[in-house]
Amino acid sequence: MSIFFNYIFRLAAGALLLILCSLGGIVWIALALKQLNVVTSQGQDAWLLIKMTTLALPNLLAVIAPFAFLIAAMHSLNRLNTDSELIVLTASGATWWTIAKPLIALALIVTMAVAFVNHVGMPWSLRMLRSYIIQVRTDLLTQVIQPGRFSTPERGLTFHIRERTPKGDLIGLVLNDTRRPKESQAYLAERGQIVKHDGNAYLVMTNGHILRRPAGDAPADVIVFDRYLVDLDQFEKKTSPNIDYKPRERYLPELISPKPDSALFKAHPGQFRAELHERFSNPLYPLAFVLIALASVGQAQSTRQSRNERLVFGFVAATGCRLGGLALNNLVVLNPFYVPLMYLLPISAMVLSFIVIQRNAWPRSKRSYLARLHDSLIDWIITLFYKRKSAITQHHPDQTREPGTMR
Repeated sequence: MSIFFNYIFRLAAGALLLILCSLGGIVWIALALKQLNVVTSQGQDAWLLIKMTTLALPNLLAVIAPFAFLIAAMHSLNRLNTDSELIVLTASGATWWTIAKPLIALALIVTMAVAFVNHVGMPWSLRMLRSYIIQVRTDLLTQVIQPGRFSTPERGLTFHIRERTPKGDLIGLVLNDTRRPKESQAYLAERGQIVKHDGNAYLVMTNGHILRRPAGDAPADVIVFDRYLVDLDQFEKKTSPNIDYKPRERYLPELISPKPDSALFKAHPGQFRAELHERFSNPLYPLAFVLIALASVGQAQSTRQSRNERLVFGFVAATGCRLGGLALNNLVVLNPFYVPLMYLLPISAMVLSFIVIQRNAWPRSKRSYLARLHDSLIDWIITLFYKRKSAITQHHPDQTREPGTMR
């Protein structure tokens, strides 16, 4: 590798990492604020919030990474132009391929990373996120954590606490269980404490009583206790072991050939088709973006205004290309006719950008063809006029002398 290759690669890679971390941090903060109720209202710890927001990042990074690479590539080329490095390089006889090689190499790395996230990272992270969400929703501890609030984790079961101490003790506990049609019972205790042992959760109540009311007109039974233990796992919601994953939560084999009994696939087959082709077409955009950047700001420029115009044009073109791909993804959900367009759009952007790069690399006059044709026509008229004047002078020499002069 040449020194210039390493220099451009390090410059673009450093900018890419900085932009990707910045955009990823902004997205992470937005996700954390969105899921903040997991800690504030549902009683989970901050570590679970960090895990849930981090697992949601790969789904968005697959879209953010190509744009981060576009900004990094255009920033690197614009910096080379500003420092007159491209002008010196072009004057030394280097071709556009010398500048393009390090950027295309970095684009290939981004392409492979996006493909890995699409096919492996995103399904794994979304499945893990689903398991955490189910854990939060089914964990009874998240339902009894709010003082002064009646919560019903499942039908026929109601919890209420008056206060929660900093140590985690529950003060003024009421538990009403009416799930059995033949018997209902209510637990009232001055103090309760949640204890976890061997993966199970138990509610230890002290100084309270149990009120059992059988069906019919039978009298209620009151049982006074000093200490009573209830297994909380019996109150948790039961989830089906066979989960019908969404298209983005499926790995490639499951997306290509879903199970025949999948209710989600029967109801929305277009979403499976769109997700499958999106995973293969999305990695093409980093390659399209690098060629768009080279076509817009990859040539040596000496005028600041022209550089700014080319920067804006290149960014708008790349953004329009990606937004068009997202729009086609929605159309593929409705009609499979648009599937080839999902691949044709980035490939067409690459071909058109390559044509522009080649056209900019050819030496050409600054004046247009019509301007040069106009100049040639004027030169021909002037030449014809002087030739005719010279011929008249030779045939009538006396007419060319000034009046009043002697022979």
